[in-house]
Amino acid sequence: MAVNLSLYNMKNIVNIERVKQINTAAVYRLIDQQGPISRVQIAELSQLAAASITKITRQLLSAKLIREVAQQQSTGGRRATSLMSETSFRFISVRLGRGYLDLAVYDLTGYVYAKQAYQLPAQPESQLLPKLLGLIETFIKTLNSAPMALALTLSGLVSSGDGIIRYAPYYELSNVPLKTYLNEALKLPIFIGNDTRAMALAEHYFGQATNIDDSVLVSIHTGTSAGIIMNAQVFMHDRRDLAEIGHIQVDPFGEHCHCGHIGCLETICSNPAILRQAHRSLQQGVSSRLIADDPIEHIYQLAAEGDDLCERLVKHAVQALGKTLASVVNLLNPQVILLSGEICQSGDLLFAELRKVLAQQTLPTFYQQLELRAAHFQNHPTIGGLALIKRAMLDGELLMELITRQLS
Repeated sequence: MAVNLSLYNMKNIVNIERVKQINTAAVYRLIDQQGPISRVQIAELSQLAAASITKITRQLLSAKLIREVAQQQSTGGRRATSLMSETSFRFISVRLGRGYLDLAVYDLTGYVYAKQAYQLPAQPESQLLPKLLGLIETFIKTLNSAPMALALTLSGLVSSGDGIIRYAPYYELSNVPLKTYLNEALKLPIFIGNDTRAMALAEHYFGQATNIDDSVLVSIHTGTSAGIIMNAQVFMHDRRDLAEIGHIQVDPFGEHCHCGHIGCLETICSNPAILRQAHRSLQQGVSSRLIADDPIEHIYQLAAEGDDLCERLVKHAVQALGKTLASVVNLLNPQVILLSGEICQSGDLLFAELRKVLAQQTLPTFYQQLELRAAHFQNHPTIGGLALIKRAMLDGELLMELITRQLS
């Protein structure tokens, strides 16, 4: 039987490049997460051959992705030089919100060098994409140094592998190849992701879920969404989004949701839903310190202060949330649930009510090991994009691109 040698050779090349990426990423992760660390320690922890460690670290040093630091104390013989990751490279993170655009420049420690915000109302795709690109290009021109990559997060369904926006309701985007569009225009590595999933990753790298392998972030804003971290990785299938808890039905006789169904969680537990319920109650003459034009933050603050109406509104929303999260806990047994959004301003009321529901509806063993926390990043819209970039460095995808670029 004839063998297609060109196809055989191509597969070998792909396999070799993949192994190279895996090994390089493994070494870089150890340096990034445990540095200062010696080459000997890297070899012991990675179980790679000393020659491979030498070759990889030499390449990373040449690309200025790691650096040598003060020598470690000698334990006999020649003292080993320590290695640390270089964190000073600049990256752009973009958050495409509902009607606005946030941009920031970070290094890999999370330090912000510059940021900007713009209004970006809903408009047809043919107008939105050039406008988005123009604002990003304007921002880049203000920077003192060229960015090495760009990440963009938004609310909606995203195929992060190929950077296609499958569905973004506010801007009515459907099957938009945003990664390709931005890459061709900006000539930068581009990473696209769902904002809540990216924020869960940010909490894992930089926030309230560091050193925790299994966590769930619940974001309650205009909608209700979740990001799940399992085994220190975003819980996804073939790099496609999962965990749209906001569209789990909790009331079959409830209100219509924008997704087309009835009684979804976010028709009860979201800022717009709670505001609607508050206005109805006020129109019916329910007594409260709340007035009709108060913002959502005032509802949560009054709930924390014991206002009867506001307290009942929050409890009703949290009971629906707890019912949904109980299923998540029973399925996945996370170590921590993080809550993000203005609802956290209701303080102990929020957490006490959620604990009550979870205690009643989850397995006792799972509940006893579960922690509830407010997320660290409550008002940092762009930090999720940095987390996507950090992940791409640690898994080798962006790391290999930067090595090629720095050494070319």
